[in-house]
Amino acid sequence: MKINFSGDVKSLMARIILSLAFLSLFLMPLNLTGAEITGFDARVINDQIVVNTGLALDEKTIGDLKNGISKEITFYIDLFRSWRIWPDEFIAGKKIVKTLRSDPVKNEYTATTFDGTTLIEKRFKRFDSMLDWTLTIKDLKLINAKELPLSEYYVKVTVESRLRQLPPIIGHLLFFVPEKDFKLSKDSPSLVAGSEK
Repeated sequence: MKINFSGDVKSLMARIILSLAFLSLFLMPLNLTGAEITGFDARVINDQIVVNTGLALDEKTIGDLKNGISKEITFYIDLFRSWRIWPDEFIAGKKIVKTLRSDPVKNEYTATTFDGTTLIEKRFKRFDSMLDWTLTIKDLKLINAKELPLSEYYVKVTVESRLRQLPPIIGHLLFFVPEKDFKLSKDSPSLVAGSEK
């Protein structure tokens, strides 16, 4: 059985598809810039693999913070050994959890950082100083390079932001509500480290 569409139906379908295409262009957000990893580098200094990194937040996240919505930002800094044939090998990693809170009524800003062993909490009078302290990691010693076999390595930084004020039960009941604002990842150029054994 063969179905023949008349010219009116074809032109109507073409108009609908064209209208939807134009409508989708108008509904796209104008600000396409989001959060990004900044100042990321990994180097071998005095037989230590040292990592510097930071995060630049987008305007929406900054606005949410200023309006009193807490954010939890997690940095995963992982060292991988590069292999040509096999998948890359995970060697070591550090997880740093940073929490940002603001009270617009009191005009007070609080930030915490937790690296697995040490919890540091600071209060700030200026919003920008809280962002500078919280979103920058400087001279993080990842691992002693003498403990590694001589090979090519790279460092991978992954940053994810979680909404802080959602109760944990929301994730189970309303699975379609996002719990993460963003997840970013960046790899360093390869670096040669280690010692021959």
